[in-house]
Amino acid sequence: MKSYIERFGKVLSYFIHDMGEMVFLTLRINQQMFVKPFDGKLILQQMVRIGVESIPVAITTALFTGMVLALQAGYTLETKIKGVSQFIGSVVSISMVRELGPVLTAMVIAGRNGSAVAAEIGTMQVTEQIDALFTLAANPIKYLAVPRFLAFTLMLPLLTIFADIIGWFGGLLVSSMKFTSSSVYIDSTRNSLETGDIMGGIIKGMFFGAIMAIVACRQGFATTNGAEGVGKATTNAVVFSFMLILISDYFLNAVLIAMHF
Repeated sequence: MKSYIERFGKVLSYFIHDMGEMVFLTLRINQQMFVKPFDGKLILQQMVRIGVESIPVAITTALFTGMVLALQAGYTLETKIKGVSQFIGSVVSISMVRELGPVLTAMVIAGRNGSAVAAEIGTMQVTEQIDALFTLAANPIKYLAVPRFLAFTLMLPLLTIFADIIGWFGGLLVSSMKFTSSSVYIDSTRNSLETGDIMGGIIKGMFFGAIMAIVACRQGFATTNGAEGVGKATTNAVVFSFMLILISDYFLNAVLIAMHF
């Protein structure tokens, strides 16, 4: 029992330490964000890598999520109460816009880009390239973290919008082929979906993007022990991102509901 308590204490201590380091990194990023000069080229490069190049993965995930959601919802509704499959449009649209769109997109991008950022910065850390930046009077936070933070924060809401549209379209395909007409599906969506639902999903995308950027950069800067450390940092970046996305999703929901979004 004593060993389990000690192990739990070490894990808890490590988690609290990492959270503190991420808060400190967030403050440093926000400080350096407004320090001149501004390198728009670096930010644009990261936006292309994180946003544009991730569109196929995000779209594929959203399309089949919407299709599965419509299929499962349709059969469940028809099994319980005949005729209520006309509400599939409401189920798919609200579920995609408020929850599945932002959360699944964030997880996909965390696995694809968050791990890549952690590995890239981690490799620079263990090969002493970050020390070289200090020698050249270049701030690593401004040069490495700020462009990635802005790219994640700006591109995740856009990817979330793409995912919402594609997921809704996937639900439309399945619903029109198996349950109701496309006009019924569209009318159901129009009657249930509100502007606040869409804005809530976009706000979540921004927060999830910021979380991924902070976690990935923190793990990269903290990398030690060569190639083994890079692999560990990459794994930790993905795992921590997933955990914080799901944890923050609850609290964001509570805040958005209180604000009537």
